[in-house]
Amino acid sequence: MGLGGGFLAVLFPTFFVFPLVVSAASYSEYIYPNFTATNFKFIDNQGAFLFSRNGSFKVAIFNPQGKANYYLCVIHVASTTIVWSANDAAISSSGRMDLTPKGITLTDEQGNLKWSTPSSLRSPVSRLLLSEMGNLVLLDRFNVSLWESFRHPTDTIVIGQQLRREGAMFSAAVSGVDLATGDYSLALTDSDAILQWQGQEYWKLSMDAKAYRNSNYVIDLMEVNGTGLFLYGLNGSKIVIQVILSPSDFRIAKLDSSGKFVVSSFSGSTGTGTQEFVGPVDGCQVPFVCGRIGLCTGGTATNGPRCSCPQGFQGQVDQGGCVPSNGYSLPLASACNSANNGSQLNSSRISYLSLGYGTDYFSTDFYDPVKYGVKLSACQELCTEDCSCVGIFFENSSGSCYSLDNDLGSIISSTTGDGDMVGYIKALVADSSDINKFNNQGQGKEFPVTALVLLPVTGFFLVIVALGFVWWRRGRLYQNKDRKLRHARSISSGDLDAFYIPGLPQRFDYEELEVATDNFKTQIGSGGFGSVYIGTLPDKTTVAVKKIINLGVQGKKDFCTEIAVIGNIHHVNLVKLRGFCAQGRQRLLVYEYMNRGSLDKTLFGAGPVLEWQERFEIALGTARGLAYLHSGCEQKIIHCDVKPENILLHDHFQAKISDFGLSKLLSSEQSSLFTTMRGTRGYLAPEWLTNAAISEKTDVYSFGMVLLELVSGRKNCSIRSQQSHSLENNSNSGGGQSSSSSTSGLIYFPLLALEMHEQGRYLELADPRLEGRVTNEDVEKLVRVALCCAHEEPVLRPNMVTIVGMLEGSIPLSEPRVESLNFLRFYGRRFTEASTIGEENDHSNINLLYPQAYTCATTSTCESPACFSYISSQEVSGPR
Repeated sequence: MGLGGGFLAVLFPTFFVFPLVVSAASYSEYIYPNFTATNFKFIDNQGAFLFSRNGSFKVAIFNPQGKANYYLCVIHVASTTIVWSANDAAISSSGRMDLTPKGITLTDEQGNLKWSTPSSLRSPVSRLLLSEMGNLVLLDRFNVSLWESFRHPTDTIVIGQQLRREGAMFSAAVSGVDLATGDYSLALTDSDAILQWQGQEYWKLSMDAKAYRNSNYVIDLMEVNGTGLFLYGLNGSKIVIQVILSPSDFRIAKLDSSGKFVVSSFSGSTGTGTQEFVGPVDGCQVPFVCGRIGLCTGGTATNGPRCSCPQGFQGQVDQGGCVPSNGYSLPLASACNSANNGSQLNSSRISYLSLGYGTDYFSTDFYDPVKYGVKLSACQELCTEDCSCVGIFFENSSGSCYSLDNDLGSIISSTTGDGDMVGYIKALVADSSDINKFNNQGQGKEFPVTALVLLPVTGFFLVIVALGFVWWRRGRLYQNKDRKLRHARSISSGDLDAFYIPGLPQRFDYEELEVATDNFKTQIGSGGFGSVYIGTLPDKTTVAVKKIINLGVQGKKDFCTEIAVIGNIHHVNLVKLRGFCAQGRQRLLVYEYMNRGSLDKTLFGAGPVLEWQERFEIALGTARGLAYLHSGCEQKIIHCDVKPENILLHDHFQAKISDFGLSKLLSSEQSSLFTTMRGTRGYLAPEWLTNAAISEKTDVYSFGMVLLELVSGRKNCSIRSQQSHSLENNSNSGGGQSSSSSTSGLIYFPLLALEMHEQGRYLELADPRLEGRVTNEDVEKLVRVALCCAHEEPVLRPNMVTIVGMLEGSIPLSEPRVESLNFLRFYGRRFTEASTIGEENDHSNINLLYPQAYTCATTSTCESPACFSYISSQEVSGPR
């Protein structure tokens, strides 16, 4: 008995220790430092070593779909959905996770680090928590969060998690097995949630029929909850866009590896999921659904996309896509680099393979053409000269040229085949040198060459000699340019390195900006400060380069001090200053490029009419930008020239104010022109004429004038349209006397707005092109705000912060004080009198009769002498 008991005493611990080495017990809610986990150690729990208290989530070293790739994951237990993963690079089953006081590390079997939490946490880690919502949290000894998985999403958000706009986005996995970061991503903008492929937009939430825009606040965050999907503004207190779904206890929003954004709900513990929302609905709108150059047909929710190769192409769409037939190869944009600027491509060998009519591409709905009103040959020439261009789409009716850059996605096929759009893929007649070149660069596998066109020996020799000569010439040119660039940089360094100014934006050399603008080839604007040119930086970013003339600041240090102030002002509704140049006598500013141009061209031009919602968003964005300049900056900035020409528009008509803070850069000669005014007439506040103090309320007045132009869709002093005649008739028939009415054919709109306000007839002020797509209440809001801005006494005008509140609805609308607006009647009468006398006297004395500061700025649509400008608006104002 004693022997048996002793034997069992020895055997018992051995028997039970061995299984613990193989499969350790998992933990609930917390684990503590100096903990190690491997898949093998917790193999009985499928690699899971930590569960949430409610058992809904687990943390595991997990292999998706039972394959050989292992990842550190947070998993929703009921549905086995991976809601977060750590490592991009997979490990094997022997890889290990370690929790130490410094954080989490993940290493492979050789001990190589594959992923870790930040190495510089604020304090030592006390424990690791998996919350009941699926959030993995590192806590210190005071239970303060040091790091959270919710703040570093991969491709999914769950109930209780927020995706914030600033610096946050998530990306789809490569596949269901490979959890590395793929080419699809989701990001929040100021006004929407968008999907991107390789940085190119292809879908936005607001375009879906289920999405409802509730307000116009700047978006701060996105979340899913028990009732649906929501985008919030004002730090989560205001709904901007909502998608209402059926009530659910658990819901996830995921960007799957196919490029679709899917919201699913899960009921009970069955793990059965229901897809409630999918975007885009049309599968053919997903950029790579059929591989490279694969032709996508159908794509509806019921049928799904059908993939094939276009005529003249061959390949397997499920194995990467299609390639040309008949002796062509595809030039790779990745072979393009700054050193040779695409010199691998011999333009004489470039051809364009037609995809036929009735084809389209995802990016044509989201990006502007690179050129308008050109011929097909000119469009192809643009692509030939750009080594990053891999194809074009051309719209015959408008002559719009769309460039496809860097990589090719799938082609969208129209079922009718009679569309106005035609696509072309850039191709080369292939030879053996291309094969060697691309193979040496490790890129030949992407586009196998299907046939070769062999040149005769003599012709081949001549081509080699010619290419050698071109290469030698290009080398000499680049040597000369490099020598000049180094010389310019040495001069520039000597000029500016003698002093240091904190906060300066990027400094460019003049030679760099010459190259970026192709020697200032394409001018896109001009004004009192100088001219503006479009340019492209080496990183392919498009910029607007402003060449300043009439510079008042003589010293570089004074100039740079002012630029440091402007460069450190960052707001979503202000055009960003990317950099500057102060070299010799040259002064240039480099701004972000606004692809929709200025508001005046969009509002007053002959293009598509701005819808009311777009006008309201422009008004609100402009107000927010001015409010920031007046009260949100360290130093208050008064713009002094608020007008449609200085309000630039970006994607989705996002408004950004330009030329703020530049008034100090005016020369003394130019400043002498502005003893009584600085800005553009038609937008100048009365205090410019009375020598009263100039304050931020001067900008408020100008903003009010812009609001009225947004309402009417025309300049405040303009030729009277037929609608204006009807307004006059209606007013007179009702017994009212409209002093703005006249047989002269001209109208001073601010006075008409005042008269219609007094009569409560706001809708008659709206742009007639809107054709009833706006309500009386909508127009009333903008008109009342505008008239409050136009009060003659600056103290009666609201500040811009209050104006933002009134537009957003958080502050009640103020009532305009008519007694402070009576000066508009005087200006209205003088305007019509001057125009009438000017017509009778062959337009010769118009400037003697009309108040100098209130003549209209010259515009391309101004046909009346009353719009004559004593000093042209370009002399007075900054560049467009």
